[in-house]
Amino acid sequence: MKHFKTLLLATALFIGATSLTQAQSKVAHINTQTLIQAMPDMNTAQAEMDKLGKTYEADIQAMVTEYQNKMKQYEAEVATKTDEENQKRAVEVQTMQQNIQQYQSNAQQEMQKKEVDLLKPITEKAKAAILKVARAQGFDYVLDSTQGGGVIMADGKNLLDDVKKELGI
Repeated sequence: MKHFKTLLLATALFIGATSLTQAQSKVAHINTQTLIQAMPDMNTAQAEMDKLGKTYEADIQAMVTEYQNKMKQYEAEVATKTDEENQKRAVEVQTMQQNIQQYQSNAQQEMQKKEVDLLKPITEKAKAAILKVARAQGFDYVLDSTQGGGVIMADGKNLLDDVKKELGI
């Protein structure tokens, strides 16, 4: 009977230890920012954003130059014009200034929208590759080790090289 109890206790401990080992999750980490920056699609997106930014910048600069030229002209002619004409010119210049500010605001919003549109498929592709590699290697969790990403310690396996290999980078 004593051997039976000992054997039962040993079996229970063995089963408990096995269950505990199986209950532990495998965790890995990856710096998604480094991965996304290494993807060729990112270079294409960045080039497109730069091109769009330069277009907006050129447009804004042309508007500012036109505004400055009008200001110089109107300041030079202020003494030769009537008060009514000078008031109309002041309103015109103020309207030009507001239009420049509005255009800058719209350009910034369009740039942000374009960036989101360009980055979405890239991040989705990276996420799919991360999930594929993590599942193939049996990881339960993959933490983003990008600075400021909330990971305090990242001693697990880094999937960056494996995911780059999956993406052909």
